[in-house]
Parts: sequence; C-alpha cells; structure tokens
Amino acid sequence: MLRTSEQYHEDLFAMKPNIYIGGEQVGRDDHRLRPGINVLDVTFDLAQDPAWKGVATATSPVTGGEINRWAHLPQNQNDLLMKQKLIRLAARRVGGCIQRCMGHDAVNALAIYTREVDEKKGTSYHQRFLDWLRDYHDRDLDGCCAQTDSKGDRLKRPGEQPDPDAYVHIVEERSDGIVVSGLKMSITQVAYADEIIVIPTRALIEEDRDFAVAFAVPGDWEGVSLITRPVWLRDKDEPGAAPFCRYGVSDSVVVFDNVFVPKERVFMCGEWEFGRRLALLFADSHRHSYSGCKPGVSDILCGASALAAEANNIHKVSHVREKLSEFAGAAELAYAAGVAAAVFGRKTSSGVFFPDPIYANVGRRMTGELIYHEYNLLTEIAGGIAVTLPFEEDFHSDDTRAMLEKLIVRNPRLSPEESLKIWKFVENVGASPMSAWYEIAGVHGGGSPIMETIALNAEYDFESKKDLARYLAGINPDYDDSRDLAGA
Repeated sequence: MLRTSEQYHEDLFAMKPNIYIGGEQVGRDDHRLRPGINVLDVTFDLAQDPAWKGVATATSPVTGGEINRWAHLPQNQNDLLMKQKLIRLAARRVGGCIQRCMGHDAVNALAIYTREVDEKKGTSYHQRFLDWLRDYHDRDLDGCCAQTDSKGDRLKRPGEQPDPDAYVHIVEERSDGIVVSGLKMSITQVAYADEIIVIPTRALIEEDRDFAVAFAVPGDWEGVSLITRPVWLRDKDEPGAAPFCRYGVSDSVVVFDNVFVPKERVFMCGEWEFGRRLALLFADSHRHSYSGCKPGVSDILCGASALAAEANNIHKVSHVREKLSEFAGAAELAYAAGVAAAVFGRKTSSGVFFPDPIYANVGRRMTGELIYHEYNLLTEIAGGIAVTLPFEEDFHSDDTRAMLEKLIVRNPRLSPEESLKIWKFVENVGASPMSAWYEIAGVHGGGSPIMETIALNAEYDFESKKDLARYLAGINPDYDDSRDLAGA
C-alpha cells in the first residue's frame, strides 16, 4: 500500500500527545510541527505521482508490492542511484532537508547487521527484522533513526558514565522483551514519524554490554516522550507565502523512561561486538544520502545567489560569475562522489546493495567543509540586505510603499514586486532560523567532520599507495598493480 498524505495525517494525528514544546504538552496537530509535516507530505505525494514512479517508488524485496523508496532495501547499483536522485530532487522541492533518509538508512543498516550477527552468533534477529519490515512496507510507514545519545561525559565510555541514562541502555531482560531507559538527542523528524528506530551510536566493549541495544517502537509508545524544538519561518502561514516558507523541521530529545520493548521489536540485545558495525552501517549509508541532499541544498543556495546577482544587476560581472561557478563545483563533485559510491558498492549477505564507504565519506566530508563557504558566497553577492530589509508590511503601507519601491529595484528590468520576492527569498534562505539550522546540520548531520576522517583512515588502502611510492622511488621493482584492474 502507498499511503496518501491525507492518510498519513489521519494516522499521525491519532497518535497520543507525548510531545513537549516550550514546557507545553501538545499533539501532533500543533501548528509548530506543521512545516515539518508539510515536508513529509511531499514524500507521500511524490510516490502517488505517475511521473515519479520508479524514482519515488520501488518494488519491495520482502512483500513483492510497490512501496515508497524511503522504505526500500536497495538491491543493486540502480537502486542507490535512484535513492540519490530522489533525495536531491525532493530536497529541491521542499527547499532543503527531506528528512526521510534517516529512516531509510537505519532500515538498511539493520537489514545488513541482523544477517551478519545471525551468521556469527546463531541468533534469529534477521527473520525478526524482516517480519517487522513486512508490516512497515505493508502499511507504508515512516521511520526515524534515533542514533545520537546524549553521551554525558565525553571522556568516559557508556559503562563508565555516572548516570547511565546518558546512553540508551537495557535495564531489564525478560522472556517477552526488554526494558530500556536513556536519552537520544538531536533526532530530526521524530515528532511526526510513525516509528522510532533505535541503534547504537558508537563502538562498544564488553563492559558496555547493556548499551548494545537496537529496537523499533511507535512514536507514541508507552514511556516515550519527545521534547521538541521546531524550526520554521515567521511568515509560513501568510496567504500567498512563497513555497520555501511552507516547510520546516523539528528536532527532539527522545526520552525512554523504563520503556518495555516486545521481543519481536528487539534487534540487538547485548551483542556489544556489533555496536561499531551497526553504527557505521547507518553512518556510511547516511553519508551516501548526503550526496543527494547536500547537492540539493547547493542548488538552492546557487539559485538564490544567482537571483541576488540579477536583482543587483551584477550577474555579468566576472568575479560574480566565478563565485557562482563554485556552487557548480561543490554540488556536482559531491553528487559524483555519491554516483561513484553507488557504482562501486557491493552486495552484502543480506541481499542489500551497500554504497562504497570511501566515496560516501569523501562526498560527505567535502560538503560539510563547504557549507559555510557557500553561505558566504551568497552573502558576498547579495550584500547586507538579507538582515536589514524592512518588513514586508512596510512595502504595502501607503505611508512607506513609494519610497521602498525605489529602494528595492536595483535592476530596471525587474518590477518592485519581483524584486521584493527575490530579496525576501534571499532573507529566508540566508538569514533565518532555517538558514542557521542548515548551516549547523550541514557540518554535523551524518556525524561530526572528525567521523569522516576516522572512517577514511579506517577504510582507505594507504598501504597500496605506499607500494606505488616504493616502486616509483626504485625501492620495489616488483610492484604489481593488477589487483586494481577490477575497480577503483
């Protein structure tokens, strides 16, 4: 079944009100959550659109039916390429983060990990996961990954924390399930997700066994509370507001207060040896998703900068054109890294086709380093008007309209109305709560920059590069690089 956005609303608004915003307990129909829900609506609407079939939809390897691609387990290179394309195009549609890739990446990580842990330890997690996923596909659910723990004292391991709730952990193991407690933080989209998918955030040792836990529960499950921070634009509800103003995002602290998780929803229970593997499977898949998401954000920033240049009547000036070319370089190199990650990916024992971690991390690392530079390019081209522009009401007031129309028109080929819309868009993209969110998320989403460094140092074949250098230096005349003929 493919849900419509209206059916998604029916299910969402029927959930229990376990959300807190500014000290107030609210339901999912709270207006401050609506901009984020509008983003999710687009993901359901695209799957209903015949023009998007095969991009926004896929065939489930579990049920054989048509599903939303956000729930799909990639089976080949094309599935990864379609995921990347969907993320970029959908991100452009909503003016930024499409928010559903986290659930997609968590589902893929669990599919691979559960098969591997069963192979190594004789557990039965994989079938349990597939049974859960069958229902997930049949009902066209939206899942959100809750990976980031609050972590407490960063110099202490999970098992060393004075307060164990710094990491989600197992309090009790029962024959019918487990009881968990702890905090997850900075969890995007969870306030309007059907399911919360919990996985470890780091490598673990045997003393951390209680912190080796993975499971999925509905977003309004008993004992779960969401302390939520919505981000939206002040004019989102104004009649005739620009499309960019309709969309927003919410992040939450997820509180698990002695939550019982039924056995059929538990996918890791003490297998500490696999904490690192599961965490990295999600992270590498999510970094590949960034090779679609971040180019989409670059497209938006590029378009805003190009419009600002035109509104300032400087779009033909050489240094402006040079600045605009930097957007092209950033966006397309990151996208190309994602394409390479898909092309050089591999089939896992679970049947899931997984992106190459080197290219996934390279693309994510580059985009994280460039996000503030791209905002700086927009600022240099647009000037200070993004933070000094009078309020829109002043442009419509009889007392101030005439003078402000003289102010706003800098290119005689543009009308006052069109010029105002351009500069309001520049303000919303470059100097609003949403722009601040995108700047921070651009650096930290998918893991802090140091995590890409760690992943590259762990995965990259530096020894083969040393062998090459030894050959060129005359140290090793028997150098043989035929092993590289099969791939990059």
